[in-house]
This record gives sequence, C-alpha cells and structure tokens, in this order.
Amino acid sequence: MQIASKGKALSVFTLVMINVIAIDNLRSLTAGAEYGFALVFFYILGAILFFIPTILVTAELATGWPNAGGVYVWVREAFGLRLGFLTIWLQWIYNVVWFPTIFTFMAGIVAYLINPSLVENKVFMLSVILSAFWFATLLNCIGLKISTLISVIGAIIGTILPMLFIAGLGFAWIYLDKPSHIQFTVQDFFPNLSHVDNLAFLTNILFGLMGIEMAAVHASDVRNPSRDFPRALLYSSLIILATLIFACLAITIVIPKDELSLVSGLMDAFTTFFNAYHMTWCIPLIGLLIIIGSMGGASTWILGPARGMLVASEDNRLPKIFVRRNKENMPVGMLLVQGVIVTVLCFVFFIMPSVNSSYWVLSNLTAQLALLFYILLFAAAIRLRYTHPNKERSFRIPGGKMGVWLVCGTGILTCMGAIILGFLPPSQVELGNILKYEVILILGILICCLPPFLLYSPKKDAVIESEGLGV
Repeated sequence: MQIASKGKALSVFTLVMINVIAIDNLRSLTAGAEYGFALVFFYILGAILFFIPTILVTAELATGWPNAGGVYVWVREAFGLRLGFLTIWLQWIYNVVWFPTIFTFMAGIVAYLINPSLVENKVFMLSVILSAFWFATLLNCIGLKISTLISVIGAIIGTILPMLFIAGLGFAWIYLDKPSHIQFTVQDFFPNLSHVDNLAFLTNILFGLMGIEMAAVHASDVRNPSRDFPRALLYSSLIILATLIFACLAITIVIPKDELSLVSGLMDAFTTFFNAYHMTWCIPLIGLLIIIGSMGGASTWILGPARGMLVASEDNRLPKIFVRRNKENMPVGMLLVQGVIVTVLCFVFFIMPSVNSSYWVLSNLTAQLALLFYILLFAAAIRLRYTHPNKERSFRIPGGKMGVWLVCGTGILTCMGAIILGFLPPSQVELGNILKYEVILILGILICCLPPFLLYSPKKDAVIESEGLGV
C-alpha cells in the first residue's frame, strides 16, 4: 500500500536537506562535547560501527522497496506484520519521547535570549515547549510541500549555518592562540575509561547519528529513488559527520567540562566567542537562527514517522483515528495522537530535580528505544537477502551475504552494547536518587514497548498477507 503525494516532489538536494536537518541537530552537540577531544574518537567509532552500516542498509532497502512506509515495509516483508508493526511503533514512539528534548533545547535558547535564569524555570520552559510543539504540528497538517520547505530552510539557515559558524569561531580561536580547555594530543584523543559511567553519553552520541533511514518514508515522492537515494545518503553523511565533529570541538574549546549545560551549553559557547570577538550583537541573531533550525528539525521528525505509522494503520493494525487524513493527504489523526502523548510526557519536568536532569532522562529513554528499533532494522536486511535474493536493488551491500552479515552484525552488536551502557547514570548530570532514575528509565521502556502487543490483532493477518502487500 502506497501513500503518495501529488507528483514527485523531492529532489536529491531536498533529500540531503531532510537528512541533514533530521540528524545534524544542534541539540546533540552538548552531549558530544562532554568528551572533550576524545569526542572525535567516539564519532569516528560511531560512524564505523553504526552510522556507515545504517547508511548501507538504508541504501539497499530503500532502493529495493521504495514504497511509502520505509522501515515498516522492510521489516514487514522480512518478518511479517507483527514485527513490522512493532518496528514502526518503536520508530514512532522513540520520536514522540524525543520531541520534548528538542523543544526543551529550543525553549532553552528562548530563555537564554530573555533571561538565562529562566532555563531552570520549569513553568516557563514547559509553556514554551508545548506552544512550539503544537505550532510545528499544525504546520505539518498543511501539506508535504510546506513541510519540506520548512525542513530545507531550517537545515540551511538554522542548522548548517550555525554549525559552520561556531566551527569557524573555534578555528579562529585556535589560530589566534587563545586559551583552550582541551588539548589536541594523541593521549587526549583516546577516552579515559577509568570512570565507566562516563560512557553513558556514548548512547547519546549514537543517537546523534540516528535517523538516516527516516527519509525513506518519502520514497514514493522521490523523482528517481534508485538513483537519488544512494547519492543523497552519501552527500548527507559527509556533511553530517564534518559539521558534528567540528562544532562539538568548538564548544569544548571555550566551555569547561564541569560547567557544560546540556540545555544551554551551545548558547554559552556562542556567547563566550562573541564576547571575546566583540560581536555581542550577534547573540540574539544566532539564537533566532538556532530556533528556526530546531523548528525545522522537529517538523521533519513530527511528520516522517507519522507517515510510516499511517501505512501500518491502513494494514488494520490501529484504531481508525490513526488513519484519519485531511485533504492534503497528511496524517492528522496520527499527529493529534502523538501531540497528546508529548504533552503528557512534558510533565516529567516536575518529577526530576532539574530541567537538565529531565532533559537527560528523556534523551536517554529516546536513545534506548531507538536502539531496539535499529536492531530490528539490521536483522531485516539480513533476512531479506535470503527471502528476496532476486528482488531488484539498484544498490547492494558489497560482499554478498557475508558482507550483509558483517555490516548488519556490527550494527546489532553496537546497539546491544549501547543499550547496556545507557543504564549507567552519567556522573556529569545531577539525577537525584539513582534508584528513581533507573526505575523511570526501565518503566519508560516497558510502557513504550507494551502498546504494540495490546493493540495488535492477528485475526486479519491471513487476509492481509494473502494480498501480498509490498511484495
């Protein structure tokens, strides 16, 4: 079953921008900056063990099954409707849990521009978060062209430009031989593993590299999927890795590790640079650009997984409200449901001791759910090589079946290791009662994973599968 918009709306450039704005988000910079110069080691390691395998798998599956629905269609063809539904649910729900964090980051920028002390004002932050989220949801109801336009504008002026800007400021800082809080030595390149709990941030670094497969839900809207998808993925990955690494390094240069805030760390770094370069007039301007970029990234993710869930809903997996669409073919029912869930999740700010700790809990829960999703994605790629060996794919993972096992096996083992590390409370974040933190995390995972098994009904499987959906 294919959900297509009128005409082929997406070019290679638009796909690259969607990927960049979906992955290359400014919110992930502060988590990476916690590692100092060793962040380069971790990003390279994450690229080899996770990001590159995800790119290869996405390129193969998106060109073999270019139906709207993306990962749902792939896992459905590999393992059947039940696991297909679980997979798209995980992709959708981990994004729903993630929405409060990106809008917290955005609200932190707004607070910083008004009065930095407002960052820890829970009422103010919650008000801004919910207002911005519902505004972005409304924009996504207008239509795909408007949504993609917002993504492109957000990617260029609100994400890529600030990242290049702060990276440039960092290079100038080093060139002018100003004092740095990190040393660019071989010893500092390799992480200090004496405190294992510091590896908890590795889960969020991997999360910062997630999402390259999301654009596949728009495959039916691409002019030439077999040609354009692999090219867009290559260009996107180069831009994403370069901007993430250099932007993170710029933050670590001017902000001491023990003073780095997950919510306001980026603006703290910009402010330090601008004060040193006598460019304080740029502070509100860069804040506005970051807000635009965050809105663009959130807009991309609000719509993408919702469209995938719509395909699952039309396979009779969910109540009718999930299938409701407007005249622009946008999944308004799904957008409304996720909006209600996000609103409820935002009240975690009143449970945790600070905005910073609430931000971390939701970020970590998001990453854990996402890692479960990627395990199913990698497993599907392996199985489809066996069950559909002759399916036309304009791109195949090199090395035959051995190559698929190597690439996907590496991805699966990386995800499993990151899930374990994610339960370690980071020493840099004040979480209050550790038992309470672990309980919230475990219950959050269980609650988020339970609905697919409650909503799923196998009664119509025989009928649906006999129709040969997606084959």
